[in-house]
Amino acid sequence: MNITELLKKNRSFRRFHEDRRLGRQTLVNLIKLSRLCPSAANRQPLKFLPACSVEQTAEIFPHLLWAGALKDWTGPAEGERPAAYIVILGDTHITKNFNVDPGIVAQSMLLSAVEQGLGGCMIGSIDREGLRRTLNIPNRFAIVLVVALGYPNETVVLEDGKDAKDIDYWRDADGVHHVPKRPLEELVVEF
Repeated sequence: MNITELLKKNRSFRRFHEDRRLGRQTLVNLIKLSRLCPSAANRQPLKFLPACSVEQTAEIFPHLLWAGALKDWTGPAEGERPAAYIVILGDTHITKNFNVDPGIVAQSMLLSAVEQGLGGCMIGSIDREGLRRTLNIPNRFAIVLVVALGYPNETVVLEDGKDAKDIDYWRDADGVHHVPKRPLEELVVEF
């Protein structure tokens, strides 16, 4: 797959085949990619907590908020939850400003996941203090993002938005997840 194909396939998947578990080495291999990514001032302040056991994933799930635009959906049902997570932490002993590093790293991980037939979702809506207590994360580490991973169990399609306000994703009667994208003409500006 070339980069365009990877980007088209890399959607925010929120429903998975929960019974198809991922091994710790798969997560470690995704984390290894972070060493190849650019980092602001080359500080490399991110640390990663891989979680793939049934117990760990069950502990993490209640601390995540899913798909804010889908008002009547509280997240994946049992059997459709992620098989694994990577909790991205910022080491405040290195810096207190993590800049764009988490997004760069998470996107790189997700592109690699797609290349392997997996899918995932970056989650920033997190009960951080609840997750910190549950996983015994020391205060030194800021909880920045959680990357949910697994084998996708949903169809996500991109479509052109009808107008500038048409950006909310939605699901149709068949459960297909539709993601409107702003047209290119709206993105390119000249001054």
